[in-house]
Amino acid sequence: MPALTLPRQHARTARFKLGVPRDFTISPDGARVVFLRSSAGDDPVNRLWTLTVATGEERLLVDPGAAAGAALPEAERTRRERTRERAGGIVAYATDAAVTKAVYAVEGMLHTVDLLTGAITPLGATGSDPRLDPSGRHVAHLSGGALYIDGGPVLTPDGPEVTWGLPEHVAAESMARHRGYWRAPDGTRLLVARVDNARVGKWHLSEPADPGRPPRAMPYPAAGTDNADVTLWLTTPAGERTEVRWDRAAFEYVAAVSWTSQGLLVLVQSRDQRTTRVLEADPGTGATKLLREDTDDAWLELVPGTPARTSGGELVWTVDRDDTRRLIVGDDVVTPPGLQVLRILAVDGDTVLAQCCDEPTERHLYSYSRAGGLVRITSEPGVHTGTRGGGVTLVVTRTLEEHGVRVTVTDGRASARIASRGAIPVLRPTVELVSLGERELRGAIMFPAGHVPGSRRLPVLLDPYAGPTGARVLRGLDDFAVSQWFADQGFAVLVVDGRGTPGRGPAWERAIHLDKLSAALEDQADALRAAAARFPDLDLERVAIRGWSYGGYLAAAAVLRHPHVFHAAVAGAPVTDARLYDTHWQERYLGHPDQHPEAYDRSSIIADAPGLRRPLMLLHGLADDNVFAAHTLRLSAALLAAGRPHSVLPLSGVSHLAAQEDVAENLLLLELDFLRRTLPPQPRR
Repeated sequence: MPALTLPRQHARTARFKLGVPRDFTISPDGARVVFLRSSAGDDPVNRLWTLTVATGEERLLVDPGAAAGAALPEAERTRRERTRERAGGIVAYATDAAVTKAVYAVEGMLHTVDLLTGAITPLGATGSDPRLDPSGRHVAHLSGGALYIDGGPVLTPDGPEVTWGLPEHVAAESMARHRGYWRAPDGTRLLVARVDNARVGKWHLSEPADPGRPPRAMPYPAAGTDNADVTLWLTTPAGERTEVRWDRAAFEYVAAVSWTSQGLLVLVQSRDQRTTRVLEADPGTGATKLLREDTDDAWLELVPGTPARTSGGELVWTVDRDDTRRLIVGDDVVTPPGLQVLRILAVDGDTVLAQCCDEPTERHLYSYSRAGGLVRITSEPGVHTGTRGGGVTLVVTRTLEEHGVRVTVTDGRASARIASRGAIPVLRPTVELVSLGERELRGAIMFPAGHVPGSRRLPVLLDPYAGPTGARVLRGLDDFAVSQWFADQGFAVLVVDGRGTPGRGPAWERAIHLDKLSAALEDQADALRAAAARFPDLDLERVAIRGWSYGGYLAAAAVLRHPHVFHAAVAGAPVTDARLYDTHWQERYLGHPDQHPEAYDRSSIIADAPGLRRPLMLLHGLADDNVFAAHTLRLSAALLAAGRPHSVLPLSGVSHLAAQEDVAENLLLLELDFLRRTLPPQPRR
């Protein structure tokens, strides 16, 4: 049997995510932790587990194995496509308030499990997003655009383009709101989103390799066009409805919902994303009152986990002040300048757990309470996330010093570990983190294994994402496995996070306002030159760049606009026409295309096609419902019209990221072959 290669392993393990524990729920008494994990790093079937904190004992509750159930419901297929979910088995679950019972779906078939005894009960229904009421006696789920409770329909579509309980496209893709209904803490009502896509333009996905298959139509709100009409309704289990009322003409986006015993909070946002309002809704009448309004001249970032409330009723929120995203509890700013709050992970009683950073390559956990003040929970250099409940804190840690993740559960007196069964890469990245140039751009550089400095000049491969919400230069060893593999093929590989990436403050993020390319490209070029000055083995006459999604967009733009710096590019799923991406994401950075057409022009690259002078390889999944293949096809058409040679590899049946093992593996091999063929050869000494 041939040795396992990194490209095959990377594909087989879903980028080293399989076997890693996830989706943790801590019981209110802090005694147990429920979580999902598959059996190994190459096993895509998630199982449901529980950990007893006092003893550290893990117990398998549900093992769906490879048993097949009913065909996946449309809503679940859509959710997996949007989240690029490869895992099978149990991909999500929900519990009652006491965390003694859970509900889940396996290939659309609904079940409950007693979390104390392990007894499983099939519900005899199919659907998606099942949720228990707080008592654990009643199950809600979605099917065919309708909301069901205990198997009976409660809200059914009242129009051909209407769904109940599902997030609209921009909520799922651009707001990180992946749900569309919420239970009242007393179980008497639900808050349900009604989405009407009648005004949204219809785009179509087809499979050219199967001409007999009809195209799939989907509502896609491209920049400058109509969004879905989203309303919120309070409903009883009997179907009695009351609309939640606010100024929807001014605030058409429902960004987040939080419903606890302290009240029902709804975060709404204006179309231009320069204003947000935190509203408190009356669960009986649907009336709302304003708790807080924030504004910004560019845009307001949506911070995951906000708004929330402590058990004492204080609002948990963030504010941008002193070029720092800072935590607010009640009326007080409780984190210092320079400590960037990235997300709120949990609110446990009056204790807030937040992920923050004061160094862009690290992520740390901080807790805040009135009694204890601000406390740093993690100190080891690395990337930490987690959750908290029942006085117990769970920490997930990645570092540059070890493979995989560590999951630690502590109640302040004793700690337990949840084992990770993720695969260990067949190679060990050797990563040096660097600060480059006058903007102190954070970068990571890798050389071929065994490379002796001064022994030879190396072609350079830039491997960025470098876009909003997506830092890559972080202290997590396995995240650099693919970059190190390219390095071992004879490249010096450089990964750089430039302006627009998270973790360096609001001004840094907003440097791309009305122009998503200029600053980002400038930072990649500046970092390259600074790295070459520091590492003389980098050959600036042989520089390539590769990337996917925003990184692919940046790679294509690099050879089109800076051919004197970048000599070859591989661009996967690039956004080539800014007007062909969704409203919420694109208008956040570029404004409305009717008001700022010049911003869309300078952030699109199709008009640059006649200037291509360097080798360019375009890769795109034909089933991509996030960045449609039209982006690559339109750029290719413009290049062809201008007589500019280029390569296009259409990926049949592939969505935004390749989940198919053979495709994902061979893409890396084909990229490598292209780069080797197109970069200039090493000059003779």
